[in-house]
Amino acid sequence: MYVCICNAIRDNVLRDAALRCEGDAEAVYRFLGKKPQCGQCLDEADELIAEERALAAMAGELLAD
Repeated sequence: MYVCICNAIRDNVLRDAALRCEGDAEAVYRFLGKKPQCGQCLDEADELIAEERALAAMAGELLAD
């Protein structure tokens, strides 16, 4: 699914980048060599990034047990 139509950023690309880059959606976009155009995607992108990082943190905790 596309998260950002203007930059053709798919959710799987954003999730992967979220684990490789710190910061909010704008920081992750910069990491991908993009910048927000219309900005309508930023709230959803921030939610997706937070979700992916939370899942990764939980997985890390499970592996540590």
